[in-house]
Amino acid sequence: MDSIDLEVLKACTDWLAAGLRCQLVTVVKTWGSSPRPEGAMMVMAADGRVVGSVSGGCIEDDLIERVRMHGIPADLPQIVTYGISADEAHRFGLPCGGTIRLALEPLSDASRIPELLQRVAQQQLVARHLDLLRGQVQLLSAHPGQCLQLGETELVTVHGPRWRLLVIGAGQLSRFLAQIATGMDYQVVVCDPREEYRTAWNLPEVPVVHAMPDDLVMEMRLDSRSAVVALTHDPKLDDLALMEALRSDAFYVGAIGSRANSEKRRERLRQFDLTDAQIGKLHGPIGLHLGSKTPPEIAISTLAEMTAIRNGVQFVPEQQAGHGKTVALQPATAGCGLPTP
Repeated sequence: MDSIDLEVLKACTDWLAAGLRCQLVTVVKTWGSSPRPEGAMMVMAADGRVVGSVSGGCIEDDLIERVRMHGIPADLPQIVTYGISADEAHRFGLPCGGTIRLALEPLSDASRIPELLQRVAQQQLVARHLDLLRGQVQLLSAHPGQCLQLGETELVTVHGPRWRLLVIGAGQLSRFLAQIATGMDYQVVVCDPREEYRTAWNLPEVPVVHAMPDDLVMEMRLDSRSAVVALTHDPKLDDLALMEALRSDAFYVGAIGSRANSEKRRERLRQFDLTDAQIGKLHGPIGLHLGSKTPPEIAISTLAEMTAIRNGVQFVPEQQAGHGKTVALQPATAGCGLPTP
């Protein structure tokens, strides 16, 4: 799940353990432009402390003022809407007349937040069912495609990693990629059969699996919410795994390497009886052209490309890393960011 929302659950748990009154605020519906997506969370303590966000800041200020004036209610959850009129949208900083609907939930031991946090920490995907009429909570297993649902009597929110990323190779670049992806809603698994790389791995929250990558690809049963990135530079490890990944429904399959090496890899994959359409799914060189040089920059470039594809954003070939040395993108302009005529 989003690392910001994970911090919210941790704050909820800590404040409840300390005996503080607190209120969980969740974005349950948006219309028009919105700074935070549906499912985004914020927690407010009775002493004015806040963790997380649900807008650009103005709605938070209004909610804080409400708590200061009236305290946190001891009764049931309520649904509130901001930005219905153009004046309200302007007042609360909602762009383009956007509207946002929030669930305000006073927390208690019955909210089961510590249990939810524990299950999320175990990489479980959890559906939290909140009874809006009685304030009772059920925690059930969720499926990867499940989304937030708001009914007349129940709010269902989904917590935990809803996307999967398999990284082949446990090198330095893999560590940066895993760190950033973990904060971007990915359940990350690193695979490397080489002992020298596994023993040097120093990211305890992300496991390193001792297996042949192609075996693990088949075991994971990749779906449309899965991605695979090969980073070993070793065809014996990368190619067989890529072959299986390209035959799957994974939304992103990429491999590091120069343009020349990427073309050689495609030629090798043709020997595995892959179709042109399957080979055409391979991203290599990986990433968007950001002028990346260092491992963290390459990780950002790779995740930028994955994010664009995951969100259905179209980009021209010149934006890809493979064109970086031959085509320079136009620099962004100051101000509103519109291109220069």
